[in-house]
Amino acid sequence: MSERGSDFYDNDAVFETYMERRQGQDNANDTLERPVMLEMIGDVTGKNILDLGCGDAKFAVELLGEKYNGLAYTGIEGSTNMVRAARISVQGLNARIEQSYLEEWTYPVNSYDLAISRLAIHYIEDVESLFRKVYGSLKKDGTFVFSVEHPVITSTLQPSGTRTNRIVDQYFVEGYREQQWLGGSVQKMHRTIESYYMALQEAGFQVEQLRESAPKRSEFVNEETYQRRRRIPLFLFLSARK
Repeated sequence: MSERGSDFYDNDAVFETYMERRQGQDNANDTLERPVMLEMIGDVTGKNILDLGCGDAKFAVELLGEKYNGLAYTGIEGSTNMVRAARISVQGLNARIEQSYLEEWTYPVNSYDLAISRLAIHYIEDVESLFRKVYGSLKKDGTFVFSVEHPVITSTLQPSGTRTNRIVDQYFVEGYREQQWLGGSVQKMHRTIESYYMALQEAGFQVEQLRESAPKRSEFVNEETYQRRRRIPLFLFLSARK
């Protein structure tokens, strides 16, 4: 039986495999996704931050650890395993972790300067509703920055979890795709770039940036990995302002 989002990481074997991979040299999260997110987020001094699907909250440590200047951080995470890890990560910081599915959390109105989400929204079916809630939770001129698996990836998730070709198929047929990944079976929501963009606009946001995960040689130790990452985009990034 395949699982969606947070529940997938409550399979202990999956969780352990995921955490091991995140430590691997030249892993895609650290070489491709993290640098773009940091560029798009920019200066966080004095901001009240909401992190949707915060995972182990190591990103909170990076944002708050050395830059604390009135910063406050709230991480929302549905996985019990991830919440446990996140609460350990943020000990001693001006941060709190709340356990909830993103769709079910009660979003406080006009409360945050910045909302972020790293590789969590592609598990959500109703992004239109989620984006409206995020919009309402932001202060005037607040920003929303998020990453998802690129639609050219989610359009054709290969069952083995290992991409052996670069075929894009059924691109305009949106919906959940099942993938064998990290030793488990997970469902990820495929939607087009246009759908993400339009959902932000319809929620009231002004879309400011759209980025893809073009690799930079300086982020990689291994030349072969760098060259391979130039073949196809793994991640899509959007930023929008209230």
